[in-house]
Amino acid sequence: MSDKASINLDGTSYDLPVIVGTENEKAVDISKLRDLSGFITLDPGYKNTGATKSAITFLDGEKGILRYRGYPIEQLAEKSTFLEVAYLLIYGELPKKEVLEKFRADIKKQMMIHEDMKNFFAGFPSKSHPMGQLSCLVGALSAFYPESLNPNLTDEEEDQTIINLLAKMPTIVSWIQKKSLGHPVVYPKNNLGYIDNFLNMLFGEVNDEKTFDPVVIDAMHKLLILHADHEQNCSTSTVRIVGSSNANLYASVASGINALWGPLHGGANQAVIEMLEAIKNDGGDAEKYLAKAKDKNDPFRLMGFGHRVYKNFDPRAKIIKKACDDILEKLGVQDPVLDIAKKLEEAALNDQYFIDRKLYPNVDFYSGIIYRALGFKADMFTVLFALGRLPGWIAQWKEMRENKEPIGRPRQVYVGHTERNYVEFSNR
Repeated sequence: MSDKASINLDGTSYDLPVIVGTENEKAVDISKLRDLSGFITLDPGYKNTGATKSAITFLDGEKGILRYRGYPIEQLAEKSTFLEVAYLLIYGELPKKEVLEKFRADIKKQMMIHEDMKNFFAGFPSKSHPMGQLSCLVGALSAFYPESLNPNLTDEEEDQTIINLLAKMPTIVSWIQKKSLGHPVVYPKNNLGYIDNFLNMLFGEVNDEKTFDPVVIDAMHKLLILHADHEQNCSTSTVRIVGSSNANLYASVASGINALWGPLHGGANQAVIEMLEAIKNDGGDAEKYLAKAKDKNDPFRLMGFGHRVYKNFDPRAKIIKKACDDILEKLGVQDPVLDIAKKLEEAALNDQYFIDRKLYPNVDFYSGIIYRALGFKADMFTVLFALGRLPGWIAQWKEMRENKEPIGRPRQVYVGHTERNYVEFSNR
């Protein structure tokens, strides 16, 4: 294949470099196009535009492939823990035993958060959305660690900032949950691991440490691993472009949280449960809503089915489906909303209409069911997604800094008024 692509503009031909990735992904490098020709490209939504070279995550939507640093997601979900995957994403390699033990110990030491952060909750209205609180609290960490504002951190200082954020995020998430219930917060305990600590802070009580079934702990590891990174999606691209201004890690991740908040992105699993609730309130007839989904003139659409990137089955959904089945069986949950979900799933997996269109249940469908079965309120789902996505955001921010990428500054094609003269107020 030629290492150049030619483009003809206004009668002049320009040769542009062709870039080939390690998985044979091909790109035309247009970084010099405007300087050479005066032209830019237009690509709404950046659907065909690569903004960076990245060595973190490989995704092939046509083949249903997802790999972190080259490792298939299926192997990581089966064999790894969340913190091991976090280390892999951030530092590029699976850690040796002693390295992972130190990583876990360093995080455990930093899980406490400053008591002054409790004051933030007093200022939040009682109906504040958890994602708004999370964004505020993560951004506020920079006030407690002002050294993080230095754009020229040493490797040791950067590592400490990374440890701080990984450690404090589950504590912040648990405080948001406890405050929403009017319960006192539960502090992290040194005798518990990362996921055990997180679950105890969420569901335990001040005077009673709670133990959790291994099936629940395993499902939480898998959920967080499956959400840990997903290439250059909306929130990840936001973290990178904010970080490109030399914004600190806390501010950059807070921007990613805000991007994830949107129902077209991280809010999808909440939308799944809201859809199921609506079906239940309308009598619980799953067949009726399957028919509505097939009717092109009906505005109803099934949430949690299909995926913009995956043109086949979402590989994460295959993994989490089993965890979902295990949890529902283990907990013996009796919930009409979850019964409707199982009916929709069964119909969609066997109905030729959905099979032909590859509208399979995706990871948001199953994660919403699991979170509901565990007792989370729907508005906490996206917060849990953010906790899972945190290692990916950190890895992408770190890579962007190491690559010394320039500040993000997209171009535009202006379609407004041409020059016109100011009209005096009396003449308007």
